[in-house]
Amino acid sequence: MIRRSLLVAVLASALLTPLGAYAQTALPKVKLFTTGGTIQSKGAHRQKLMEYSDGRVTPQELLDDLPELKDLAEISTMEVANVGSGNIAAEQLLTLAREINAWLARPEATGAVVTHGTATLEETAYFLNLTVHSQKPVVMVGAMRPFTAVSRDGPMNLYNAVRVAVAPQSRGMGVLIMLNDEINAARDTTKTNTYRVETFVARDLGPLGFADSDRIAYYRRPLYRHTYRSEFNVDQLSTLPRVDVAYTYQEADGAAIDAFVTAGAKGIVLTGGGGDAVKAAQNKGVLIVNSDRKGAGRVVESEKVAASGRITSDNLPPHKARILLRLALTKTQDPKQIQRMFNEY
Repeated sequence: MIRRSLLVAVLASALLTPLGAYAQTALPKVKLFTTGGTIQSKGAHRQKLMEYSDGRVTPQELLDDLPELKDLAEISTMEVANVGSGNIAAEQLLTLAREINAWLARPEATGAVVTHGTATLEETAYFLNLTVHSQKPVVMVGAMRPFTAVSRDGPMNLYNAVRVAVAPQSRGMGVLIMLNDEINAARDTTKTNTYRVETFVARDLGPLGFADSDRIAYYRRPLYRHTYRSEFNVDQLSTLPRVDVAYTYQEADGAAIDAFVTAGAKGIVLTGGGGDAVKAAQNKGVLIVNSDRKGAGRVVESEKVAASGRITSDNLPPHKARILLRLALTKTQDPKQIQRMFNEY
């Protein structure tokens, strides 16, 4: 009789428990890593779309502003920084890579989302594309308008970033950039407009897919090496080799290259030219990568370039070639090996 009473009590308790309680325990787990930028900035008033430095938004404020996220995932947070993206340095990059790797290694983790200022978002995204060792999704998200703007884009971008992070088809796609409803690959994508919301574009290859209202829709998959197939490991690194970019323009001389060498550069990415200053830098052991300033198209290999000891960047723009060269130099100074890396990543 006692056993029967207990069974009745258990069944009654189960029937009275809200269905939402069970759904909540089954939600995927996503960690939000915040670094700052426009998506976490406040303006003096709702029409202020520039010069928005009147306050910073906390990770909890981002979540409180989007109660809809509670239906998508169980979200935890970690604030790595709260700065403009021009202030992101090796310290923050290394911390992000290590913390994301540690999170994604946990069996219960589904994915990660990273907030970031848009000016250098693609650089951090590509760095993580080379240093995160997991097939689980990592989604970079930012905004072109501040948190306080009357027509802000940040909340929808963040909402879609979480949707992408929990989508099963996002596994193995590498680090993704999610703005303006478009899902782009970290390696392929560059900010192309200083002000408009449709700013991130993969000029050569186009988006991977879209975060539309009905579903997350993918149409292609990256074939180059990234994330779980990467050979780069930053777990034991406290800094990264200095690599600079020398921009080419009419009447440019070797002054910048000489200055970078004096400052301790281990590598220099060129957008062309360089003359005797490049040879002098190479004689001092500085690795040289040929890139281009146009923003699209490949810099192809040639026997002449290879014979000179230079490396070609394929279709990586100078600032992304810099990221790869920094990591390559933690493993080798052999130009042939580094060229292999540029061909594969």
